[in-house]
Amino acid sequence: MRGHISIIPCYTSRMNRIRVLMLFGGESSEHEVSIASARNVYAALDNQKYDVQLCYISREGRWQLVEDIEQLEGEHPELTPILGAGRFESEGAHIQADVLLPILHGMGGEDGSVQGLAQLLHIPIVGCGIIGSAVCMDKDVAKRLLLQAGIAVADGIVYRAHQEQPAFSDVADKLGMPVFVKPADQGSSVGVSKVNNEDEFKAAIAEALKFTQKVLIEKAVVGREIECSVLGNEHPEVSPAGEIKPGESFYSYDDKYAEGSHAQVIVPADLPEDVARKVRETAIKAYRALECRGLARVDFFVAETGDMVINEVNTLPGFTNISMYPKLWDAAGLDYPSLVDKLISLALEDSRA
Repeated sequence: MRGHISIIPCYTSRMNRIRVLMLFGGESSEHEVSIASARNVYAALDNQKYDVQLCYISREGRWQLVEDIEQLEGEHPELTPILGAGRFESEGAHIQADVLLPILHGMGGEDGSVQGLAQLLHIPIVGCGIIGSAVCMDKDVAKRLLLQAGIAVADGIVYRAHQEQPAFSDVADKLGMPVFVKPADQGSSVGVSKVNNEDEFKAAIAEALKFTQKVLIEKAVVGREIECSVLGNEHPEVSPAGEIKPGESFYSYDDKYAEGSHAQVIVPADLPEDVARKVRETAIKAYRALECRGLARVDFFVAETGDMVINEVNTLPGFTNISMYPKLWDAAGLDYPSLVDKLISLALEDSRA
């Protein structure tokens, strides 16, 4: 059975299939989203082609082999990496993997840490490597590199927890109102607040500091929320653009994932041809500037004039039923199972380069 865990030497069960160790859960605030994404990815994996084992990472950071994504409670065999050996151990048995498939959102998953572990293990990993992952996770660093590449981003101020908090009046003078206050190193709009006055500003800073030591205060950009999916290594491809129409005042965490969300996902986005082309070209330019590989989703604000800024680049976008990344590729003719196949192939290709 696909994903069944038998603690026996791996050579007896490989059967010429590609051995995939799928990682999901994790210690970040996006733990539940990771599990939801993992359900879809697991269902899309062809059990004739892949020998899949499941590694659930608890909120406390324990790596455990599980048989079923729906049965995560209770005790499970621990998984221990054997550095340099291309394998893990669990209860005395070897767990060999040809590739790691990290369905991990946020810190501890797409920030370069798991990617560094994969490098030390000598196992290929799906998605961006250490540099691209770490850079894109830190929105401040990513924005600096994008600006250096000639790509527009929203004006902003960086505030670190050890510094004196910026005065609201200074922020309003420099950036105007409203502004967005967000953790510099979180995803899925975690800890993000829209601010219109001084009381909201103080509360937003306190909220962001629950998740980070570095806070971004950004000028609100008036424009449509447009996203592109990028796929590839040296020769990346880009999907058609899609549009998010938030059901709230901005595309918050609840607006993305809550069952009662009124957000709309429109694929493809209704854009003038020249604007759509520029969005796609800029997505590829940003992907390269930030050292991305494998996959990323590039998020824009596009004004009615056609001017655009990049909001962020997400190196492990959601793979839930409502997620934009797979929807955009499906619209381009690449269905969900074929997309997962391609991502694994890119990781294996990268390891042979």
